[in-house]
Amino acid sequence: MTKRKKKNTPRAALLGLGLDNDDGHKRITTGEQFAILGGSHETHGRMTETVVKTFEELKQRGKHLHEVEPSELAEIIDKTTPR
Repeated sequence: MTKRKKKNTPRAALLGLGLDNDDGHKRITTGEQFAILGGSHETHGRMTETVVKTFEELKQRGKHLHEVEPSELAEIIDKTTPR
């Protein structure tokens, strides 16, 4: 029996963690390449919006998450974070 080699497909994901939840709700939002956990209603919403806009910006740039350098990702996240 021969073993099949798995393709070494690069993988990357974003994790958002909100620590300001004081209303007892457990908020979890997941996607193919992200997970957002916790936070108040407002914080969770802002994190979700930021992640969605970040992936939209990556798509506009024609890049995947695993292809960007941390500094470029930080710039994109800063640009897409609602103020």
